[in-house]
Amino acid sequence: MKKFNEVKALVAALEADADKFYNKANSAAGTRVRKGMQDLKNLAQSIRLEIQETKNKA
Repeated sequence: MKKFNEVKALVAALEADADKFYNKANSAAGTRVRKGMQDLKNLAQSIRLEIQETKNKA
């Protein structure tokens, strides 16, 4: 559950930069969003593997 909370925190942290990129055309904010989305992808994959491992043990 800890990693799931990290996902929620990461999405919340990216919200301001996403707003800057889409509404104010700030390209540096877009770069930060892209990096954050890559981190989100990696974290989500980690959660998927953890769930699958737990499921297979049961």
